[in-house]
Amino acid sequence: MNEWTLRVDAIDTLKVMLDSLEEGVLFLDEKRRVVEINAAAARLLGKDGHQAIETLCPTLFTDTQCGHECDERGYCSLAREHGETRKVQDIALRRDDGSEVALRMWAMLLPANDAGLHCSIILRDRSREVALEAEVRERWRLGGLVGRSPPMQALYAQILRAAASDASVLITGESGVGKELVARALHDNSPRARGPFVPLDCGALPENLLESELFGHARGAFSGAAAARVGRFEAAGGGTLMLDEIGEISAPMQTKLLRVLQEREVVRLGENHPRKVDVRVVAATHRDLAAMVRRGEFREDLYYRLRVLPLHVVPLRERGDDIALLAGRMLGQLAERHGGAPLRIASEAMAALETCPWPGNVRQLFNALEFAAVHADGPIILRRHLPPEVLESDRPAREPPPEPSEPSPPCALSEPLTRYYRPAAAPDEESALIRRTLAETGGNRAEAARRLGMSRTTLWKRLRQPIR
Repeated sequence: MNEWTLRVDAIDTLKVMLDSLEEGVLFLDEKRRVVEINAAAARLLGKDGHQAIETLCPTLFTDTQCGHECDERGYCSLAREHGETRKVQDIALRRDDGSEVALRMWAMLLPANDAGLHCSIILRDRSREVALEAEVRERWRLGGLVGRSPPMQALYAQILRAAASDASVLITGESGVGKELVARALHDNSPRARGPFVPLDCGALPENLLESELFGHARGAFSGAAAARVGRFEAAGGGTLMLDEIGEISAPMQTKLLRVLQEREVVRLGENHPRKVDVRVVAATHRDLAAMVRRGEFREDLYYRLRVLPLHVVPLRERGDDIALLAGRMLGQLAERHGGAPLRIASEAMAALETCPWPGNVRQLFNALEFAAVHADGPIILRRHLPPEVLESDRPAREPPPEPSEPSPPCALSEPLTRYYRPAAAPDEESALIRRTLAETGGNRAEAARRLGMSRTTLWKRLRQPIR
């Protein structure tokens, strides 16, 4: 048996071994062409194995970051002179038949060899893993609410129990905690979900207008009433009426509201005959209604009529485990609103978010992230991009306040300053962040780049820049 025969046998044995693997395996030459592909890789890519031979790598991984970078450069970024010998990334690949598969891809530079092989690519199917992750995330959400903390999980259970009933609900909690989202989740999971959800902020209207809004009016009932109008109780028929800031209504309005809840009928202003209403009432307030009852500021009978099923939403400062989840969802919403990919948050910035007391709760967190998104000069939000009030709350108590400084002279801009303006990043701060992240990852540049929200090529370029 000669050397050539032994080599052929070895190659055939290697192919059999590769085809027995569950993971997909590809070998590429220096021109980025596929020179070998096993059965699992062909199946995962939705390709015929023989037809995939000599195919350019970027044409197999279209719509992925790796594929775009390779296609734009015209060469593979895996090279020792670039400092990259290994890439790991999760990709969603759309195959020729229109189906999509979630893959984890390892690309590794091979040692110099006579066969002319440049790198190997290993593929693992993550579809089941992604489905499980989605299932877990679903448990952390209820309607528009997001949270995995024990208080939120307990609230979800209370909402679902209350949704099965038609009794009145009183939602309490500080301003900005998301009481309307709780009311919507309650409605959407109730038998009344097919009916309308009608919210009304009782504190935003003067008493004369509030009565008309709630109960409706006949034509000519008062000056300016040129036509009859249906009130919110009638508009919410078959559904849910949310009365927000119920603690702001006057004593006379409390009496009128109590009668409607007792009789289940309304009388429009300017009319004498009652109209039956079929509506579930969900009230909400940031006030302590029990204390108001004790002070004689709120009717006790109305309080108990509204508070058949109480729900309390804890403030954001007691939900530290939910900050990262909320921030991720909010950045996704901001990306949809303004266009572009969602930004990522550096570890120092996330630490500041998690230690902020958030007196304005979820609403303040959203505003802070929108502020940071406007001021970010790249794909990642750094600590310095956060609003001053967040940074002030994150400063250690022992640290003295900063010395007052002279106001900076006005800066002449070459273009108008808009919400999309991106000022240049501070090189020293970015370099320090990169060094800290590399230290945290033990020098793993791929993981550091992932945490920083930049490509490994960009990270390499930043590292090569001189420190200022």
